[in-house]
Amino acid sequence: MHLDCGYRLDLLVEDLVIVELKAVESLQPIHSAQLLTYLKLKKLWLGLLINFNVPVLKQGIKRLVNN
Repeated sequence: MHLDCGYRLDLLVEDLVIVELKAVESLQPIHSAQLLTYLKLKKLWLGLLINFNVPVLKQGIKRLVNN
């Protein structure tokens, strides 16, 4: 799907899961909205938002589901 507005997802795993990678101080609602937009455009239901700027990676993973 070609869009002229500059959307570009980070990883698409097995055409099932979108993974959006960040390295920010804290995840903001705009990051979740971005991933949700990608999920809607690709018509997928599962996405992971991963922030690498945390002491323990487990704390930086957020799972999003598109209803």
